Amino acid sequence: MATTNQIIVNALYDDDDVLLAGVKQVREKGIEIQEVYSPFPVHGLDKAMGLKETRIAIAAFMYGLLGLITAISMTYGMLIIDWPMNIGGKPSFTWGENMPAFVPIMFELTVFFAAHLMVWTFFFRNKIYPGCKAQNPDPRTTDDKFLMEVVSNGDTEELMSLLKQTGAIEVSVNNAQHA
Repeated sequence: MATTNQIIVNALYDDDDVLLAGVKQVREKGIEIQEVYSPFPVHGLDKAMGLKETRIAIAAFMYGLLGLITAISMTYGMLIIDWPMNIGGKPSFTWGENMPAFVPIMFELTVFFAAHLMVWTFFFRNKIYPGCKAQNPDPRTTDDKFLMEVVSNGDTEELMSLLKQTGAIEVSVNNAQHA
């Protein structure tokens, strides 16, 4: 995250392979890469940037578990306590006796909760939820260009020269620092 004494330098690329090689070169020099903007996912970019593994799988499990608990509570409350009915000769004395009939409900709510809550988690985690201000510093990255934001703590001219050597078609200093 940028602080007031750091300068953000933007390097614009027109090829994803050149960008990937540039990210590796910049990281080898020990320079911090703030963010990379791309019109499509670039295979291997996360490892080249040194990003940590995502924990979305843990969130998916927890959301699925929440959906399963909701389904069990809902079927127990609705079909055992509130409105017990004898359908097709099935007894309605306990939830366990009726559980095989509730499996589709439990499955569907587990998947529903996991899928929908993961989408909203992704939106909020990446600050792309409805009404959020766009964070893209260059609109060309939504079409066919790639942008690497690099934090400069020292010699900005030397950093800009390095970025040009990595194949950047345009290098500029970003005065708008964002949180």
